[in-house]
Amino acid sequence: MDHAADAHRTDLMTITRYVLNEQSKYPESRGDFTILLNHIVLGCKFLCSAVNKAGLAKLIGLAGETNVQGEEQKKLDVLSNEVFIKALVSSGRTCILVSEEDEEATFVEPSKRGRYCVVFDPLDGSSNIDCGVSIGTIFGIYMVKDSHEPTLDDVLQPGKHMLAAGYCMYGSSCTLVLSTGEGVHGFTLDPSLGEFILTHPDIKIPKKGKIYSVNEGNAKNWDGPTAKYVEKCKFPKDGSSSKSLRYIGSMVADVHRTLLYGGIFLYPADKKSPNGKLRVLYEVFPMSFLMEQAGGQAFTGKQRALDLVPTKIHERSPIFLGSYDDVEEIKALYAAEGKKE
Repeated sequence: MDHAADAHRTDLMTITRYVLNEQSKYPESRGDFTILLNHIVLGCKFLCSAVNKAGLAKLIGLAGETNVQGEEQKKLDVLSNEVFIKALVSSGRTCILVSEEDEEATFVEPSKRGRYCVVFDPLDGSSNIDCGVSIGTIFGIYMVKDSHEPTLDDVLQPGKHMLAAGYCMYGSSCTLVLSTGEGVHGFTLDPSLGEFILTHPDIKIPKKGKIYSVNEGNAKNWDGPTAKYVEKCKFPKDGSSSKSLRYIGSMVADVHRTLLYGGIFLYPADKKSPNGKLRVLYEVFPMSFLMEQAGGQAFTGKQRALDLVPTKIHERSPIFLGSYDDVEEIKALYAAEGKKE
C-alpha cells in the first residue's frame, strides 16, 4: 500500500456513503435500512471508545464500582448491551432485538416499531478485555415480511434469510466488516474524522488456507472427524506442509484473521458440549453469512450452517467455517463417518 498517497486521498468512501450508494440501486427503498445501519455504526463507535478506556477505567476505579455521585459504574458488557438496545430502539426501524446478554427477546413498543429484527452479541470475547486481546460486536439483520404483530418466529429463521450481517472488531484499529448480500466489505475507523472508511473492498477468502484455528485443550472430548482433521493439519499424509495453529479465543478476531488470510475456524461439538458452544443466531449465522459472501463455506457437522432452523433464541451449534477447500475436507470426513454408522 502506498501510505504517502493514501495520506492525500481526498475521495473517501465512508460507510454512510457506501450504504447510500447501495440504497440507490433499489429505487423502491425508503432508506429505513440505511438509518438502521447508521445506528449500528454509532453503537460501534461508542463501544470502540469505551473499550479503549476500559483498562484506564479500572485503574481509576470506574468499572463495577460506585463513583462520587453515588452512581454505579457499569461493567463494559452490560454497558455495551444497553448502548446497542438504545441505539436500535431509537432508530425507529426495529421490532425485535435478540441480545446475547438478555435471556428474553426485546419487543420494541409499537410507537417506535419498524420492520427489522436485529440479533447481536454486543461484546463478544469480553473476558479478554483485561489482557488487551481484540474483542468485538457481532450482528445480523432480518426483515419481518408483512405487517403482523411481531413474534419470536420472525427471528427464529434460518441464516440464509438474513438481509445483512457484520461485526466490528475493537483491536489495534477499529474495523467494521459488513455484508448486505452483495459481497463483503471492510471499513476502518479513522479516529481523526470519526468515520469508518472503506479500506478492504470486496473481501474474498483464499480458496485454501495454511492456518487452522481451534481450542486444542478440548481435544480429548472431540468426535472422530474433528480429531482426524486436526491430525491431518499437523501430520499431512500427502507430503504437503503442515498447517499453522492460530487460536486467539475471541471469535471476532479468529474469524477476521480467517477471512483475510484463509484457513479454517473450528468450534466442534464435544463430550462436554454436545451441541457446541457458539450461539446460532448471533454468532454462527452472521459469521457464516460473511464467509459464504466472501467465497468460503460454513458447516455444522451435519448441514450447511445457514440452512439450520433455530428453535430457541440462545440455541447453540457446532461450527466449521473458512476457506472453501478446507471446509470441503471436514465435510468429507463427516460424510465418511456417517456411512460407517
